[in-house]
Formats: sequence, C-alpha cells, structure tokens
Amino acid sequence: MLEARSLSKSFPTPSGSLSVLSDVSLSVSERERVVVMGPSGSGKSTLLAILGGLEEPTSGNVQLDEVNPYALSGTRRARFRNQQVGFIFQDHCLLESCTALDNVLVPALAGGRVDDSLLQRGRFLLDRVGLGNRLSHLPAELSGGERQRVAVARALLLRPAMLLADEPTGQLDSVSAVHVIDLLTELVDETGSLLCIVTHDESIAERVDGCPQGRRVHLFDGRLVA
Repeated sequence: MLEARSLSKSFPTPSGSLSVLSDVSLSVSERERVVVMGPSGSGKSTLLAILGGLEEPTSGNVQLDEVNPYALSGTRRARFRNQQVGFIFQDHCLLESCTALDNVLVPALAGGRVDDSLLQRGRFLLDRVGLGNRLSHLPAELSGGERQRVAVARALLLRPAMLLADEPTGQLDSVSAVHVIDLLTELVDETGSLLCIVTHDESIAERVDGCPQGRRVHLFDGRLVA
C-alpha cells in the first residue's frame, strides 16, 4: 500500500522558489494500476521520483507498506529502494557492456547477492518477456522494444512492492509500446506489485486504466485535478 499525503516540492532558482508540486495526496493499493497524466512541466516525473525515494519532498509524507523512506538513513533508504521499488524509464538505462541477463541481475548485484534462485528468476523473467533466447545478447544487439522488455524484467527481479514507470513507451513504435505495456500489466498481476505509470499517450493510458484495477489521475501545474 502506497500512501502519499500533502506532497509539495519546490526548487530554488536565482529569482526565488519554483513550486513543482503542491499539496498532492495519493493512495494506491496492492495490484492497483494508476496512470498519471498531464502536460509537460506539470510535475509528473517529480511525483514519481518522490514516491520512489529518489527526491525528498519539501513537505508532506510518503509511506510504502508503512515505511517512510525519507525517515531512513541514506544507506537504509538506498537498500529499501533497491528491494521495494522497481523503476522503468523512457530510456531503458541498460549497461551497454553487459548481457541482457546481467542487466536483469543488476538489482541483485547492487544488493550484494546473486544466488541460484535469483539467477533462475532472471532467466525466467527474460523468457516471460519473450527474450529467453537473448540471454547473452548485448543491448546493442537488441531492438528498442527488446531493450525495454529487459528493463521491465530488471525492475521485477526482486518482486518489488511498487513499480514506477516514467514514459516507458516514449521511444517505442505503437506496436512495441502495446507489447511492453501488456507485458508490464500481466507481470504486475503475477507479482502483486502496485503500478504507477506516467504517460502522455492516450492509447497506453486506456490500456492501463481500462483494466479492473486501473484508474487515472491528472496533474496540472503541480496539483492533482479531477
């Protein structure tokens, strides 16, 4: 369960303070899928960064399964983020010198443990996203859609409580975009993770919020609107 209460975020500028988010509250349950939409500059990516423990809010509170990541020390917060939050970005952010399987295993490597069970799960996830025959391929040997599917598998390796996706189909063609989103929602169903996805693509939003546990929220000028 994700609980965000009265989140605000401001950044200092030479001319004063720039408000990016203002009094944003959001609750998301296990297995629920929330689409965050809004114009460029409305605060969507900042909201995801705060929810994921990457950017501390100026005010307000975030709790994931009753844990406030910003109440933790830097090291403990990083560990919490690695274990409980999966990230998928518009740019797949794969390590170009590592194979598909090694890229999927990055969260385990960051956590200091890669055992046989995680190795098997990495292989399973790559097979699940249709890349079981691409384990040893480098990112340069994969298509854009395939690279993003590797990123999906990586985000789910440690069975995170929450999955955050920031424009995950922004650089894909329409066919690849639908494939990635459908895989993402299917895997979220299997893992029980909650999903928050930022997108500007109406067709992608409809595929997510059209599901039984899907819904849509809108950000405008840093505020949630109906």
